[in-house]
Amino acid sequence: MKLTLIKPTIGRMEHSLYIDEGRMEPLMLGILAALTPDDVEVIMYDDRMEKIPFDEPTDLVAITVETYTARRAYEIADEYRSRGVKVVMGGIHASLLPEEVIQHADSLFTGDAETLWHELINDARHHRLKVRYDAPVGTGQITHCGLSVIPRRDIFRGKDYLPISLMQFSRGCRFACQFCAVSQYFGRKHYLRKIDDVVREIEQQERKFIFFVDDNIASDQPALIELCHALTPLKVNWISQASLDVTKNHQLMSLMQKSGCWGNVMGFESINPLSLKDARKSPNMRNFSHYIDEIAVLRDHGMQTWAAFTLGYDHDTLESIEQTVEFALKNRFAFAAYNILMPYPNTPLYTQLQQQGRLLYDQKWWLHPEYRFNQAAFNPKLMTAEQLTEACHQVRSQFNSLPSIIRRFSDIRMTLQSLSRMASFWRYTLLFRKEVHKKHQMRFGLK
Repeated sequence: MKLTLIKPTIGRMEHSLYIDEGRMEPLMLGILAALTPDDVEVIMYDDRMEKIPFDEPTDLVAITVETYTARRAYEIADEYRSRGVKVVMGGIHASLLPEEVIQHADSLFTGDAETLWHELINDARHHRLKVRYDAPVGTGQITHCGLSVIPRRDIFRGKDYLPISLMQFSRGCRFACQFCAVSQYFGRKHYLRKIDDVVREIEQQERKFIFFVDDNIASDQPALIELCHALTPLKVNWISQASLDVTKNHQLMSLMQKSGCWGNVMGFESINPLSLKDARKSPNMRNFSHYIDEIAVLRDHGMQTWAAFTLGYDHDTLESIEQTVEFALKNRFAFAAYNILMPYPNTPLYTQLQQQGRLLYDQKWWLHPEYRFNQAAFNPKLMTAEQLTEACHQVRSQFNSLPSIIRRFSDIRMTLQSLSRMASFWRYTLLFRKEVHKKHQMRFGLK
């Protein structure tokens, strides 16, 4: 039996598929490969940087689907099915909208793979593939048959990914932000992996720069303390995603720094307390004071912060969006993302905007042929959708301008701590600067 794993791209620029120069290894496909029996041949194609050989013989195709890649994922699935090849589709979008995804698949897989993937493969081997496999989410230990699963990284070789290893310590987040599909998917629960398994995985791969792709690695702070103790003797450098409330725990901040943490993607979301209330971003709403104390703690511990902002809430204005980039430049964050508020399917935000009649593109913006990447998909209250789209593009361009980059680079406490940090800053900053303009207004899908 032969299994083909597919990572779809977002879409196209003009008449060719978008080539993602900032691509990282698709960890979820490495986990699927590891869960697959050894006697099954496994091959992986990454649509973000290589052509998919649709006519190459295979017995089963597995495609991971995200909301942004759904349109392209369906095109790929339809191509294989037209050739008589069975297709299974999974991923967070498949769990949020199973009735949509199943229209393009022979089998649907919801939830996380560890508990049922072996059953699906066995059924496919014997030509009795079920229409649907509903697995639990989280699963915590990332195990199969009592054994820890270490992702297969051999399927990533020769594909020119960024020199960073993706790993996972936890899944989910205890908060319930209104816009977040992660909270909806995991039901506000947090699942932990055994630390010994994380250490073993680090020791079995070559890189010393690790990105823990956890939704919120600081959701369980006692567990993160244990992880930091385990990471310290390994002499690795790592980054992750964390909520701002971690800065209140000074002991943990020191341990993170000692264990090799360079910084985290941190969801500031907004500098407007009314917008934070709209988002139900509870860790940011407590003692809000324009994050003065939190930023001071991050700087004291030399954390290169990637500040993530979400723009377009009902209390946001064109002026407040400009103030957001000024805030980021003033604090000289190493990196910053300015994301338009997106109504992901089956989130409380989507339901609210749907009930208010404010969704655009016939509500399913991710499938609409006129929708473009980084466009607003709803009508904001205090500006037009077009104004929100343009304002967000302008602040991205402003933050990634050469004067801004140089000013941020000159921050000794955040960037100039080592040659490796300096090199990393320039590598990724220049990449992000290029991608800001390259991806803007990109079409979804190829057709």
